[in-house]
Amino acid sequence: MSVSTPSGADRHSFFDDAQALLIGTLFISLGVVMFNQVGLLTGGTAGLAFLLHYATGWSFGQMFFVLNLPFYWLSWRHMGRRFTLKTFAAVALLSLFAEFHPVVLRFERLHPGYAGVVGGLLIGTGLLMLFRHRASLGGVGIVALYLQETRGWRAGKVQMVVDCVIVVLALAVVEPVSVAYSLLGAVALNLILAVNHRPGRYVAM
Repeated sequence: MSVSTPSGADRHSFFDDAQALLIGTLFISLGVVMFNQVGLLTGGTAGLAFLLHYATGWSFGQMFFVLNLPFYWLSWRHMGRRFTLKTFAAVALLSLFAEFHPVVLRFERLHPGYAGVVGGLLIGTGLLMLFRHRASLGGVGIVALYLQETRGWRAGKVQMVVDCVIVVLALAVVEPVSVAYSLLGAVALNLILAVNHRPGRYVAM
């Protein structure tokens, strides 16, 4: 079964999707840079991959690849080819921006609390753009959108619960102060999604 999508005038054009993927991943990458600058944690599959990397010694790349395999299967089977291909494109763009930012951007002073709130808001806004154009960054985002479209559960609330659990688990490997600021970032990130990404509020695909 694949999730049905509107047709005709309700469908986004190629340009609509392209600008959303570019701007959305740019916002997300800026938030990630802020998090990394002050040693905060991210949520989702990337956050889980980092935790397993710290706990087992396996490389982050190996863990991230393995953890995402079932999510891509879910995406292809239930969310459709268009969603899956746009998700692949978003992941590639985010990787490129993450490599580019250190060349042109440097923070000489950045408080962890500010980084958590503003970085979380940037990431949440970027994810909202991706979600509204039927794309994600894989992993938990795929599950959150699938549950919203099939069960009516708000994607923001699903992702907030998962992200907070992952950040709390980080207490085993990260300083408590960093975990606290990371939780603040997770709440700011998912607040954007919980408030703005509700079933039926935005139907264009």
